[in-house]
Amino acid sequence: MKGKNHSPEQIVRLLVQAEAQIVAGTSVQEVCRALQINPGTFSRWRYRYGGMKVQDIKRLKDLEKENVRLKKVVAELTLDKEILKEALEGK
Repeated sequence: MKGKNHSPEQIVRLLVQAEAQIVAGTSVQEVCRALQINPGTFSRWRYRYGGMKVQDIKRLKDLEKENVRLKKVVAELTLDKEILKEALEGK
């Protein structure tokens, strides 16, 4: 059974709300029930996104997109280099 898919921005917002409730004295179990998530999911989110802000998530996504683009460029240049190397060898 597939659950809800939350965007990283939504996760950060939910974590901020949850942390505020936990500081106020609400148990983690009650917070998870209110957010309609599994405590394991909450723990994983906290580990992965804890301490991040929404702009940090956006910056991370931008960097990941740039990284994918740069990897494609490197792959193309490597292929071009191999083609030129073979052409010079006379194969």
